[in-house]
This record gives sequence, C-alpha cells and structure tokens, in this order.
Amino acid sequence: MNIVLRLSIPLALALGAWGVGGALHAGEHEGRDHELARQALEQGQVLPLRQVLDKVEREYQGQVLKIEFEREDGRYIYEIRLLQRDGRMAKLEVDAVDGRVLKIKRKGD
Repeated sequence: MNIVLRLSIPLALALGAWGVGGALHAGEHEGRDHELARQALEQGQVLPLRQVLDKVEREYQGQVLKIEFEREDGRYIYEIRLLQRDGRMAKLEVDAVDGRVLKIKRKGD
C-alpha cells in the first residue's frame, strides 16, 4: 500500500511536524492520509519532519521546495525535493524512521 501526503512548504515549516489542519494534496483520501501520517508521528514510528529537514538542509546545502510522505513496501519515506546551492535540483528519499538518506537523484547527473 502506498500512501502519499503532500504538504505545502510554508505550512509544513509552520506546523513543524504534522500539525493540525494541514494543507494536503488534492484528492478524496487526503484526510485519511494526513491522519495516518499524524498517527505514525504520535506513535513514535517516524521522526518529526522538522528534525529530518534540519538534517537534510545541513548535509545537502539547499532549500527544501517540496515534501511528500509515503509508505512504500511497509516503510515510511519522506521524499524531499531540494534546490541546492549550485542551482541543481535534488530529490532525496529519506527513511522517516531513522532519517537515513536512502536514495538521491539529481538533475544533470
């Protein structure tokens, strides 16, 4: 089962970690997706978004443009699009449980 949660960056940053009443992707399942993400955080199954963003921004030197929360093959994933200082776009898949970067794709590589 894949679950995708899309957050607007200003709202995600303002809420810190799956706050109340988030702006999600358009679609009929958005309330359920948001609830699953919130529950995963409350149950300690995933790291807070702010903690993951701090690490990514520090280690990959860039500005976060887009965030998605997914569950792929039983694993929670933060998918983060980052505009790096050299102007290249990077897409990182980060394990939401421990913050490890699992995959990086860069435009131009």
